[in-house]
Order: sequence, then structure tokens, then C-alpha cells
Amino acid sequence: MLLSQLPPSLSDWPAALCGAPCWQLTPEALLPATQSHDTAWVVLFGKTLGACHLHRLATLLASQGGDASLYPTGEQAGIPVLLLGTDRFSPALVQALKAQEWDIDVCHLPALPSLSEPGLLVMDMDSTAIQIECIDEIARLAGVGEQVSAVTAAAMQGKLEFADSLRSRVALLEGAPVAILDEVAANMPWMPGLQLMVETLRQAGWKVAIASGGFTRFAGELQQALGLDAIFANELMTEDGRLTGQVSGRIVDAAVKAEVLQQLAVEHGIRLAQTVAVGDGANDLKMMAVAGLGIAIHAKPLVRAQAAATLNHHDLEGVLCLLGALSCRERRWH
Repeated sequence: MLLSQLPPSLSDWPAALCGAPCWQLTPEALLPATQSHDTAWVVLFGKTLGACHLHRLATLLASQGGDASLYPTGEQAGIPVLLLGTDRFSPALVQALKAQEWDIDVCHLPALPSLSEPGLLVMDMDSTAIQIECIDEIARLAGVGEQVSAVTAAAMQGKLEFADSLRSRVALLEGAPVAILDEVAANMPWMPGLQLMVETLRQAGWKVAIASGGFTRFAGELQQALGLDAIFANELMTEDGRLTGQVSGRIVDAAVKAEVLQQLAVEHGIRLAQTVAVGDGANDLKMMAVAGLGIAIHAKPLVRAQAAATLNHHDLEGVLCLLGALSCRERRWH
């Protein structure tokens, strides 16, 4: 089957490719295959996903001498998904994919956790589970927004040590009324796909937690609303109805986030291969590195470059596209 002959809609591909359980990908065509590749994976997903994307991928693979097998088409969260098994994991292919502009999300991964067995997802909160940085919103209401947001941006880009940057930002909030926290909590915009992701994971027997450099006041709201299994965040100190400008206890920084993921995996008897870390900032990289799969969502350039998987065009529904991709392999074209 020539790639140029594939139907425009992925929903019509099963009928066109009903002659084999998987297909070898070449730059120009799909060839019936009896033996598949499953050493590593490529996942493509997006509303516009089609033969043109497969052709671009095939060209990149051929330039590096790689072989790939296309498995049956699938859909997660209403988004078309293609899964390909490759004969090896290629860091060069990862860099080539990240260097190009795509209108879909494409990830080349050495391993994929699966929704078919229990797992653990630990996510950052600010700009990951929710669409704002809570400390910036508190600061804006307290009249020190510009000073704080500049430090937040530098910290998320990895230009500042996180714990020190947090202390300096919180110090600027000294004297602000605690009622500001209630106002921010009441207006937290959830990241699109958050509720669907959590519900789907929990139905699949997964544990879901937050490890945040933000604050317990807001993580607690999410835990109550979504039924999260655990939250780890920082505690703002108050006195006489006002913020003292200090944080109590150990600050949840990059090292603590990584510890949290490993601790929860042991606590719930979950293999590290079945763990996922999701975040957007430099302080999420250690957590991503110890997880079975690290996913960067709308992330800073430093994080996009280092994360195993990147969501540039999708919100948290993209997590389901990745974790549900292996189910495509279990289907057949009929």
C-alpha cells in the first residue's frame, strides 16, 4: 500500500490495511509484515494525523537505517493515535523529531507504560495540573506581581536554584492577607484534560499524586475535587490572618519530587517501569528522570530538550494518548 494511497481519514485505514496484523514502514509504502518490531516505540497523535506525517517519519527513519512496524490505528480521548514499533531506540531520531516543527505530537521512546496494568502518575501542579502559577497570582493580588513573576520564570527555566528562589518570592508576600489564597483557590483554571486523565487512570487501577513546588492550599483543593491519592507541596506560614513571608518545613524541590515518585511506587508496589512524571519546569527534570516515562507539557525549552516525551500541541489528554498507545497493538485491523 503506497502511503499516497492511504485514505485521508484514519478511521478508514483499518479497511484499507486489513491484509496484515502489522505493516513495515518504508518512505513510500506500507508493506505487509509477519514479524513486528517492539524494541522501542514511536507514538504519533493529533487531530490532523495522516499519511503525510507517516511519510515524514519514514524518511527520518530511513536516513538513519532504522526499521519500524505500524500497528493498528487507535484513538484516545477522541484523538487519533498511531503506534510504531522500532528495531532499536535511537537518540538521534529523538533529536531529529524535536528539531522539526510538527502540527501533531510525536514521541520516540525506549519504553511505554501501559494502562493494562496498575501504575503511578505523579504530576507537577502549577502550569501542569492547572494553567497558572499560584505564587504569581498571589503576588499580583498582593501588589508585587512583577517582582515575583520574573523570579518564577527564571526558576522554571533552570536559571535559579529552586528552594532559594521560592524563599525569596515568598518573602515578598509578607503581610498579605490570607484571604488572597482563598481568592486564588476559587479561580484556579484546571489544565484541559485534567479530570478525564485522572478518572481514566483511576479506572485503570493507577495511583495519581501531585508533587509541587507550589502550596498545599491549592494542591489540597485539587486532591479533594479529583480524589488524588497523595499531595506533596509547600506550607505557607500565617499569623493573625496574614502571610509571614516564610515557608514551613522542607521545601519540595527537584530532589524531593524524585523521592516522592520513588517512595509512592514502593508504597503501592508499582514497578518503576509503570511510573509516569508530568511537569513543565526545570525542577521537574529529576522526577522525570527516575520515572518510567517523563512527559513535558507546554514546557520550557530546557525541559523539552531533556524530557523523554513532550506535549507541545496537546494538554493532559495527551498523556492518555501515550499511555493508551499500546492498546492499539493488541487490536487487529478488523
